[in-house]
Amino acid sequence: MQPLENTPTADAVGPRNFYSFTLENLEAYLKQYGKEKFRAQQIFKWVYEQRVTDFDQMLNLSKDLRAELKNLITFDLPPVLKHLISVDGTQKFLFDVRDGNSIEAVVIPSDDRLTLCVSSEIGCNMGCHFCFTGKQKLKRRLSTEEIVGQFMIVQDSLKKTNQKISNIVFMGMGEPLDNCEAVFGSIEVIHSPWGVNLSRKKITVSTSGLIPEMYRVADAKVRLAVSLNGYNDEVRSEVMPINKKYPLKDLLEECKRYYKATGERITMEYVLLKGITDQISHAKELVRLLKDVPCKINLIPFNEHPGSGFERPSDETVQAFHTEAMRLGAQVLLRRTMGRDIFAACGQLATKVKVDHPERMDISNSKIGGTNVRSFSRGQPSV
Repeated sequence: MQPLENTPTADAVGPRNFYSFTLENLEAYLKQYGKEKFRAQQIFKWVYEQRVTDFDQMLNLSKDLRAELKNLITFDLPPVLKHLISVDGTQKFLFDVRDGNSIEAVVIPSDDRLTLCVSSEIGCNMGCHFCFTGKQKLKRRLSTEEIVGQFMIVQDSLKKTNQKISNIVFMGMGEPLDNCEAVFGSIEVIHSPWGVNLSRKKITVSTSGLIPEMYRVADAKVRLAVSLNGYNDEVRSEVMPINKKYPLKDLLEECKRYYKATGERITMEYVLLKGITDQISHAKELVRLLKDVPCKINLIPFNEHPGSGFERPSDETVQAFHTEAMRLGAQVLLRRTMGRDIFAACGQLATKVKVDHPERMDISNSKIGGTNVRSFSRGQPSV
């Protein structure tokens, strides 16, 4: 995938950002300057294990080497423009990623985990009609350091309250498989024992269905989530234009290949849109559609945003859909809506807070917005 014009690249002149490197990349980079391979491991240990980013404090490096490294490597992270906290504990971070652009990442708390939802692009080309990010054309793809940077800044912030990120999901702004090199480079850093050292089973990549790149999720041995949102091709094409190019039959076959390669069930994300995807008959068609695909269904009541043109179903409709899908034998999770009051819920992220996209929403009359519903017909929930 070719980077857009203003995407940072590995050929940039001047010092390189440390957070752009996998361990192998850093070893190769230092080798160009005659440095031993093990120096990369030493630096990784200082930065990711001890959070030291001042070369003068890396005392197992010689004084001359430390001086030289200052001209080769920087540790710049994207500044935080805003940090909002929801009534339910969800946190949203707005990052400055240069040239007047910004992105959002969200920390989602639950009883047994703390999940970070990261962005992979500024805007998005997929144009899903129910998603606020989809209304903003792609400005550029994020670099590896900008993705890893979201993790590092949030994790450093959480340490102040003795919290730690346990899971990471690529479900923020952008289509992750439209930016494979940076996304899977960041996954290597986040997973590597020399890096963040997060288990592959704690990392999930979500896609709208970019079939030619889905094999890379299996190759990376991380979990796969598919933004399905339709029980047949007609409905899915109405809300997700990508379905016209990659229809359900092909998408579900690719999901089966992922399962065959990994043994991991796919999470099928299904947004409930009033009158469009939320009826009992739709539940029956959805379960029928997925009967041969090893998966669990993640139901997501639509989250409002300015000018969406869609409505959120009533609590009763959502519960009826959930109950029917379970009755038919599907493994179903009704996702708890988190961060809706600060526009941090699924489908609400934007490149910046604008006049038509306020910082907060009144959810005082919402039931599902503050209800944790986790019901399954079999098995246990995961991310």
